[in-house]
Amino acid sequence: MKAMLTSFAAIVLIAIAANFGLERAGFSAQDVHSGTAVRLD
Repeated sequence: MKAMLTSFAAIVLIAIAANFGLERAGFSAQDVHSGTAVRLD
């Protein structure tokens, strides 16, 4: 049970770190799918 909870916590931390890392690198969904003909507010 302890190993499962530790792995769930690790998954959450990895997901949060990946989200921040991809946002900073310019790989967010908004940056990838927007072109010159797309207006995002």
